[in-house]
Amino acid sequence: MVHFEIIGTDPRRLRGYYGELFGWEFDLGGPVAASVSGQGAYGFTEPAAGTDAPGIPGGIGGGTGYGPHVVFYVGVPDVEAALREAERLGGRRAMGPERAPGRDLVVAHFTDPEGNLVGLAGPA
Repeated sequence: MVHFEIIGTDPRRLRGYYGELFGWEFDLGGPVAASVSGQGAYGFTEPAAGTDAPGIPGGIGGGTGYGPHVVFYVGVPDVEAALREAERLGGRRAMGPERAPGRDLVVAHFTDPEGNLVGLAGPA
């Protein structure tokens, strides 16, 4: 796993909730794909620097029109190839691949045969 997301209709409230719950701090300055979150509404978080705190990078965002969900991203060398394989095995493409604005990163979503949302991330 390389990243997680928590998306909802009130990202500020979600960031406050998880920030207080886990002590997370958020950087709202990074670009994010429009299909993932409203611009300026997505806050990136990292495990606490300089500590032994476990965790992976993540983000909380969304806004009006974004359905609530939680998703983890698996790092792959070729996002499109991984999507095709997910479909071949019975999953369904849900988003992407889409290049993250200003980054050498491509992201996508698919649902597994049970309908669980899973993310993919890889180089552009």
